[in-house]
Amino acid sequence: MKKLLVTGASGFLGWHLCQLAKQEWEVYGTYFSHSLEIPGVNLLKVELKDFQELKHLFQEIKPDGVIHTAARSQPNFCQQYLDESYPINVTASCNIAGLCADASIPCVFTSTDLVFDDLNPPYRETDPVSPVNVYGEQKVMAEQGMLERYPMTAVCRMPLMFGMATPTATSFMQPFIQMLREGKELSLFIDEFRTPVSGTTAAKGLLLALEKVNGRLHLGGKERISRYEFGRLLVEVLQLPEAGLKSCRQEDVKMAAPRPADVSLDSSKAFELGYSPLSVREELAALREKV
Repeated sequence: MKKLLVTGASGFLGWHLCQLAKQEWEVYGTYFSHSLEIPGVNLLKVELKDFQELKHLFQEIKPDGVIHTAARSQPNFCQQYLDESYPINVTASCNIAGLCADASIPCVFTSTDLVFDDLNPPYRETDPVSPVNVYGEQKVMAEQGMLERYPMTAVCRMPLMFGMATPTATSFMQPFIQMLREGKELSLFIDEFRTPVSGTTAAKGLLLALEKVNGRLHLGGKERISRYEFGRLLVEVLQLPEAGLKSCRQEDVKMAAPRPADVSLDSSKAFELGYSPLSVREELAALREKV
């Protein structure tokens, strides 16, 4: 079997990706601060910010492909701690692209819909980027740096992702479920729109990109939906108490990182390649027994 290196295997997306990829690949997953075991996956503790350690990893494994999901992906954290987030989000990403270029192997990078502002949605791959927060800026720098070093890189812009919790990570919906079950008030934005997909669907998109894509690709879902609308579906499909679900606006909540109101992705390019997300309702129904 060919060898696939997955960085960030302890993260939400990385874990789902390892589960899927191990059916076709000999998977090597990296983690750093959250140790874990994934049956059928070779897990390695690696400091990706250390170039010598990273280079040694490539020499030892000799991967046939790399999917780089490791990141500091919390916008509020990145906004406040640039010195901690830049080395993993930008420097390590560019170094990985360079090592993939040296080996002439496929390289996939997980970027974000937050490279855009909210002035011209839904966004296509060719639309100009204009991030409104540091996390988005760092992902733009990584995209550009990686493609300069290795134009064959597949830069996959990921939407908001949801799904069942993993041993070391959750998606944004786990706190929603917990708060509703405990009868607490859950206020969700009616004026922030995304194109969400499940972690499993996103992982399928990344594996598709590994085989078929160079350059930028959007892996959003087929529906533009607000966080409040997502909450309504969550209540309905998972049969949760709805008394605590309230609507609010972005301006009602103070956050360290500015948030764009609408970064919906136009993913028709990916759909033409065979990427086929289910509706949010169908995705949630498939998760009903697991959450």
